[in-house]
Amino acid sequence: MSEEGGFGLSVAEKFFGLILLIVGGLATYYTFTSSKALGAFTGFFGFLSIILLVLGLFLIIAKGE
Repeated sequence: MSEEGGFGLSVAEKFFGLILLIVGGLATYYTFTSSKALGAFTGFFGFLSIILLVLGLFLIIAKGE
């Protein structure tokens, strides 16, 4: 098979990982700075934003074939 499509997919994966990392970082920041308004849901939204951070980091680090 041809390996020409591999570079574009790898770049798209890294770009999407960077977007997820940025969104996860912003979500984490705004979750923990507005914890008074969120009340009991601070832990839930903090957990979800940390998942976004981890997923973005994984997409950036992962090696494509």
